Amino acid sequence: MTTSARGHHDTPELSWRVLGLLNLFRLLAPVVLLLVFKFSGEPRLVGAAHAQLFLLTCVGYFLVGIALIVALKRRNHTAVWHEYVPGAVDICALSVLVFTSGGAESGLAIMLFVPVGGLSVLLGTRGAAFTAAGAGLALLLQQAAAWIDGSASPLGWAQAGYYGAVLFIAAAAGSFMARQLRETEAVVRQRDIDVANLAELSEYIVRHLRESIVVVDAEDRVRLINESAQQLLGPDARPSALLGEIAPRLLYHIERWRHGNGVQLPASGLVAADGSREFDVHLAALGRGNPGPVIAFLTDTTQIAERVQQTKLAALGRLSASIAHEIRNPVGAMSHAGQLLAEAVELGPEERRLTEIITVNAARVSTIITNVLQLSRRETTRPERLWLGDWLGEFIEEFCDTLQLPEGRLQLEATDADIEVRIDPTHLRQIAWNLCENATRHSAEMPTVPPVELRTGRLPASGRPFLEVVDRGPGIPESAAERIFEPFFTGRRGGTGLGLFIARELAQCNGSLLIYEARPGGGSLFRVVFADPLRWEGRTDG
Repeated sequence: MTTSARGHHDTPELSWRVLGLLNLFRLLAPVVLLLVFKFSGEPRLVGAAHAQLFLLTCVGYFLVGIALIVALKRRNHTAVWHEYVPGAVDICALSVLVFTSGGAESGLAIMLFVPVGGLSVLLGTRGAAFTAAGAGLALLLQQAAAWIDGSASPLGWAQAGYYGAVLFIAAAAGSFMARQLRETEAVVRQRDIDVANLAELSEYIVRHLRESIVVVDAEDRVRLINESAQQLLGPDARPSALLGEIAPRLLYHIERWRHGNGVQLPASGLVAADGSREFDVHLAALGRGNPGPVIAFLTDTTQIAERVQQTKLAALGRLSASIAHEIRNPVGAMSHAGQLLAEAVELGPEERRLTEIITVNAARVSTIITNVLQLSRRETTRPERLWLGDWLGEFIEEFCDTLQLPEGRLQLEATDADIEVRIDPTHLRQIAWNLCENATRHSAEMPTVPPVELRTGRLPASGRPFLEVVDRGPGIPESAAERIFEPFFTGRRGGTGLGLFIARELAQCNGSLLIYEARPGGGSLFRVVFADPLRWEGRTDG
């Protein structure tokens, strides 16, 4: 492969730019010379020796220039003839114009620097030297013709030699500049490739990162989101989407974070679009705008809870064994002694009040022990497939009979009568009992004693069945909403603080999720999202 060919393939953009400039020169040069010829007057500055040949050469040069532009436009790749043939045309046409103007003394030989310099950029060192030699030889030939014709003086030979030497210098300079340009363009192209590869790699890493990432701009539009975040926020979470339309609770949390000057606040009520998972969020500012872009790191807390499940089971097993042997027996003895003491006839009112305190608190401690012991039974979970509607009908009847509640205190609303769930029946009973007991107790504090609603259905996004226990009680303060599932946290005097904790633990043990939401208009909503039917063991779809 020649140096010229290598130049074409290495720098196609440079080749086309130089060829374009040369084409422009072929169109402008004859037009300018014709204008100078027409308006210069006598003696004419150009074409004085042979005016007719000068005019014909200018017109022919212009037409050939148009033809070369058309020929180059029809091809997608440069070839050797794209430089040599037009270069030969330039040298011949310009040499004839110099001849018709009286030889090298006319000064038109300087126009040869344009094609020689341009072609030296394209053709490399050898090609540049060949072009300069051809141009110099053409100058000498036209000078000889002008000498024979009598239109040139002896001084023209010196000027022709001078121009020829300068043409070689211009060709060498053009070749050197071409090498520098090629090296610079190669570096630029390589850096462009590196930047593109880094951008592609960064995008790939972000999209496939296990950490869920969402970038939100100052206008609360999603600018970047990876696959794991899209799974949490739903299929509508795409770039340019309004965050308030796809995840209003996340937008609310971001606004609180912005108004709090970047202080990380606890995130409550952040539930995935499919309703089956909860996630936490950590925010960081991008830039210095206020409000400015924000990057949100979403963490699936459901997966984290599943990973620590086995550790918690082992710890609770050891704790429950210690409680059963070391605490329950002394508490039982204290309770029995208090009951015997209360049967004494000689006790006064104050003494009886003290014995009542002993008995009540011993019973409370015993209840706490019983609840904690229930957690260790998760190791023996025996899930069964139940028809949720039928099971809830029996549960409501048992619950109302046990607590002596009036008819209609619990109301069942089933949007789908044929909902089947897979869960341990004893665990489901404990979960529903704890939720309904809390709901009836708190809704009873309202003046009209509104009923507690039990709703069933399927989540639109995932199709997972759910059970909701809804009340119209005073609700849970926002400051306490983050802690209601913590053990021993209670907002009611005399409560153990284990009911919701046990309910959530039993739900997780069965592949379910217990979620709290504040009910619009006042009250609380607890939703049990059951295990995905598509992941049931041994399931067969007809």
